[in-house]
Amino acid sequence: MKILKLISESILFATHALAINKIRSVLSLLGITIGIFSIISVFTVFDSLESAIKSEISSLGSNVIFIQKWPWKVGSEYPWWKYYQRPEPTLKEMGEIMKRSNTAAASAFMVSVNRDVYYGADRVENVPIVPVSQDYTKVMPFDLQEGRYFTPAESHSGRNIAIIGADIAESLFKGKDAIGRKIKVFGRKTDVIGVTKKQGEDIFGNSKDNWIIIPAKYGQKLLDFRRTGTTIIVKARSDVSNDQMIDELTGIMRSIRKLPPSADDSFALNETDIINKGFDQLFAVIATVGWIIGGFSLLVGGFGVANIMFVSVKERTNQIGIQKALGAKNYFILLQFLFEAVFLAIIGGIVGLVIVYALTFMVSSIFNFELILTLGNITLGILVSAMIGFVSGFIPAWSASRLDPVEAMRSSF
Repeated sequence: MKILKLISESILFATHALAINKIRSVLSLLGITIGIFSIISVFTVFDSLESAIKSEISSLGSNVIFIQKWPWKVGSEYPWWKYYQRPEPTLKEMGEIMKRSNTAAASAFMVSVNRDVYYGADRVENVPIVPVSQDYTKVMPFDLQEGRYFTPAESHSGRNIAIIGADIAESLFKGKDAIGRKIKVFGRKTDVIGVTKKQGEDIFGNSKDNWIIIPAKYGQKLLDFRRTGTTIIVKARSDVSNDQMIDELTGIMRSIRKLPPSADDSFALNETDIINKGFDQLFAVIATVGWIIGGFSLLVGGFGVANIMFVSVKERTNQIGIQKALGAKNYFILLQFLFEAVFLAIIGGIVGLVIVYALTFMVSSIFNFELILTLGNITLGILVSAMIGFVSGFIPAWSASRLDPVEAMRSSF
């Protein structure tokens, strides 16, 4: 009951201080408001960005390995000259992997190049043309809006067929049925057999709505795969870890390429976890910058709270003397002013959080990007505010608790 009474009295005194000295209180708490706004807004933006990025990365699959010429590496040192002479993965190597692997559930070959695409007099420039093998949908599934996927016979023979993105269909056919129409890809007539379901852009600005996929064997007739960035995507069985599959694939690829034991690998086995770790490092640096920026404002805000509390102690010196004369202990006076300082700081922090919430609502409404003020960030903002209030209010509260009751009561005369 004493604690509850103490807290209620502290809240009343803090509210009274705000009501009597509005301008002084607002200006003093402005530093905390700005500091909490700076820190929590930075965390909100980058938590939302991190969530969106990781969601896009996870869509690639956490149990897939990308066999490529170039490794995914994070950091300033990237010895590109070691990888430049490596051969590109091939369709034949993909076939050998599926024959020899005990850990792979499926694998697919893909390559991407940009070309102009024509339909009569209409043209779409710089379209990603993606030759893929038959099992591509098993490792990188996508939905069709209309039409169908390649049959095994069509993939094996390299028929001149294509599945186009929703935006390509709209640009070339203006709302007309795309299935069965012929477009020109690499200067050759190609039959459209499917249209992908519209997805929109991902966080990196990429979209499958503007791509065209064709059978890899068809693409092989038109492109020199040895000079393009090819990829073999291998999906692990459900009971197999990525590390197990990487160990097996390393042995298989070295065997296929007949590398001696002393030779370095002439290929890279990449996984999405590498990208996640890179972004974790980036966001850790950004979080540090956010704390530094907000820290200066919080420092100013802390001085503001201390100023309010020193003035409050001076104005209530006589009241403190009366409380002590009636038996109030030093700790009671100390806690009373500490609770008041914490309450004032929390008010400043809540105002900062309200501003952040309003901005997240505005940004989410205007732009195609959802900002979310999480419960964790709200809790962090309130806790940081409370800590600043505690630290800033301790010295004024301590000085109030050490006042001599007789001298304190005389101060009003």
